[in-house]
Order: sequence, then structure tokens, then C-alpha cells
Amino acid sequence: MRAFSNAPKALSLAICLALTACAGTQPIPYSGIASSTQLRPSQHDDSGRIPFEYKTQVDWRRYSGFVLDPIAIYRGSDGQFDDISEDDKAFLARYMRDQFTEKLNARFRNSPGRSADAVRIKLTLTGAKTNTAVLSTFSRFDLMGGPYNAVQAVRGREGAMTGSVSFAVEIYDASTNELLGAYVAKQYPNAGNLKAGIGARSASVVGIEKGADQLVAYLQ
Repeated sequence: MRAFSNAPKALSLAICLALTACAGTQPIPYSGIASSTQLRPSQHDDSGRIPFEYKTQVDWRRYSGFVLDPIAIYRGSDGQFDDISEDDKAFLARYMRDQFTEKLNARFRNSPGRSADAVRIKLTLTGAKTNTAVLSTFSRFDLMGGPYNAVQAVRGREGAMTGSVSFAVEIYDASTNELLGAYVAKQYPNAGNLKAGIGARSASVVGIEKGADQLVAYLQ
């Protein structure tokens, strides 16, 4: 009888561990980006969304313009694309270009040249994960996933079965090409965001929108 009474507990533990594993891997200092050797564990971000960064003593108020390089899709062997098709990678890269340009335009002027008061920003899409079909939404309600995702939502952490996007940001002085700052990030919707659990790409799309806001805040 004891074995049977312990079965639900064991099952609950196994499911919780599986849900934690499904939250995905964390970004790394991708070896194929230019700033890789300069990235260090972040001391300025406790959210877990920027695990590695490179910072210099720079007054961002010096800069009023920006140049956005074409969005790069990472091809290194340490990329973190989880069964993402080339079409989906291209779609996410285009969406990154549009969203980051729109959000940066609210902070800077778009500067086509290499003026001394402009930053040049290089974005590299380094990883993505689609929503797990059906389960990403169902896990918000079932007896195991519901409580787990409720806790994750309060903590601002990644939910189970939900997609995400990872990318690298490198910021240069446009006139001197000096690296001013860099970081790698992982973005995803709030674990309680039901809408973002519908459709394979929707969580990655929300992650890109959050990433664009994140960069503007970083440059304040």
C-alpha cells in the first residue's frame, strides 16, 4: 500500500523536474561573436535574462544617433536553435530588425553615417525555441504545470513548454569602432501570458519585443 500511496508524490516530483527541464537552457558567451572573450557573468542583472555582459564606463547621453547593422543569424556550433527551421530564423531576424529599429527610434535618431555622436549596434540571433504544441497552453491549467507556471510568473522567470529567443547585442562607437558594451540575453513572455502560448512563434515574437525594450533601457 505504501508504494501505491507514494506513487502520486513520485509522479509529481518527476513532472516538476520535467517542467523545470523544459524551461530550456541559458545563453552562453557564444564563441562566434566578436565580443565573446570579453563577456563576463553579469553583475548588474538579477533577472537571469542577461547572464553575460561586457560594460565600460560610458555616458550614453553622449550619443544621440544609431546605426543598426543587418541582423545576423548565428551559425556557430554552440548556437541554441531548438528545431528551428531556416524560414523561422529568417522571420525572427526580420522581426528583430523591425522591432529594434522602432524602439531605438524613440531614443535616438537613425544616423546613416558614422558620426561621432552615434552608436553602431550589431544584433545576432543566437537561439530560439518554439512553443510546444498544445502543451504550452495546457500547462497553464493542469494540476502540475499550473502551480509551476504561477510561481514562475511571479518570479518573472521562464514558463514550462514555452518558446523563447536568445540573442547577442554588441554596441560600438560608430566613428571609432570601439566596443562600448555587449551582452547576451534570453527573452520570453511572462509564464502567465496565455496568448503567447498559442502558435509556434508567438513566444519568440514576444521575446523579441521585450528584447527591444531591454536594449533601450540598457542605453539610458
